[in-house]
Amino acid sequence: MTDTTADSGADLKARLRDPDYTPPLAQAVPLGIQHVMAMFISNVTPAIIVAGAAGFGFGSNSPDFPNLIYMIQMSMLFAGIATLFQTMGVGPIGGKLPIVQGTSFAFLPVMIPIVAGQGVAAMGTLMGGVVIGGVFHFLLGTFIGRLRFALPPLVTGLIVLMIGLALIKVGIQYAAGGVPLIGTEAYGGAMHWGVALVVIVVTLLLKFFAKGMWSIAAVLLGLIAGYLVALMLGMVSFGNVGNAGWVMVPSPFKWGFDITAAAVIGMCFMAVISAIETVGDVSGITKGGAGREATDREISGATYADGFGTAIAGIFGGLPNTSFSQNVGLVSMTGVMSRHVVTYGAIFLIICGLIPKIGAIISTVPIAVLGGGVIVMFGMVAAAGVNMLSDVDWNRRNMVIFAISLSVGLGLQLEPGALQHLPKTAQILLTSGLLPSAFLAIVLNLVLPKELD
Repeated sequence: MTDTTADSGADLKARLRDPDYTPPLAQAVPLGIQHVMAMFISNVTPAIIVAGAAGFGFGSNSPDFPNLIYMIQMSMLFAGIATLFQTMGVGPIGGKLPIVQGTSFAFLPVMIPIVAGQGVAAMGTLMGGVVIGGVFHFLLGTFIGRLRFALPPLVTGLIVLMIGLALIKVGIQYAAGGVPLIGTEAYGGAMHWGVALVVIVVTLLLKFFAKGMWSIAAVLLGLIAGYLVALMLGMVSFGNVGNAGWVMVPSPFKWGFDITAAAVIGMCFMAVISAIETVGDVSGITKGGAGREATDREISGATYADGFGTAIAGIFGGLPNTSFSQNVGLVSMTGVMSRHVVTYGAIFLIICGLIPKIGAIISTVPIAVLGGGVIVMFGMVAAAGVNMLSDVDWNRRNMVIFAISLSVGLGLQLEPGALQHLPKTAQILLTSGLLPSAFLAIVLNLVLPKELD
């Protein structure tokens, strides 16, 4: 009897490690929704930030504000569609693993300068870069493994750190009331900071003193707590919810399609960074969920899906898609490797993306509430970069590479006026901070002799 039970337990464990295994529906659906809820806020936040940078987001009086709701819907819809590419596979496209796709914060330092203050008119330019960058990302799937040598922890850690540093300013601005309030008496008021701090405190308490999904979804639950406080303070308006429809059909080339050097170069460069991140995520999923290394086919298929999903999203007004690292931890925690579980989560995202009422509800979140959440999220991005840098051998050579790359990138970001005499394209690319830092780190790491010490 004992042997039989042990065999049954061993069989179940083997099935859970099989990507093709489907748990019972009563388990699979909640697990799938858990996967997408862990990344839900992180997925829609980039659209909110891009719209805000362009001038038609939260806190603005722009008549184009409904376009924000559309962008939120596209974030959910194409995250779901791209996730289906990953889990189900279409020919060589898709890793056929439990990979959740979504819009990455990594692209924000490049997207914000492209649209800054230009309103909806800049969205066609951005989408041109997204589509071409997606096609380039797709092509990377054919040789992605050969690029890994150029991106050791020194380089990847610095890149992730710079992404976090580039975005932290946005979090503070949101917590203080948003860019439209800068220069007014209301900016930085106690009410804005109060609800932001509620989000931060609740998030920290759940993250460190709760367990299971309560801890995993700490940021989401912190935002809900802040939202409820803002609701009681009269900071929430439901006007957009009543005006939103129940069904929405995506519009191809909604904002047009323009090609500029800054958007294309920036998105193609970020495609390389995103592709390397996906390699790490795929490896983390197979190690944590199945106890094995990822195959070349899984890595290339996942990269193809990244690029294909990004290009399709750009056509319909969505932002770049990439694999979500939060998902790696969930697979390791649950021990469920089934790709079909994530398929149910993808279907949930698609349904949400087709119902504008959901996007309208998200748009009622006061900007200060979102500020509390992104302060935590962007800080965690920077902390993840520092964690990656802990694996670096800090000899003089590596310290020089890090020092020069960080100084130039962060300095140009903090003082963009220093480049006022350069062409507009160069200004957009260099003042992002991320691109010059990454470029310098990669080049210096390849050309400086190892024997510098």
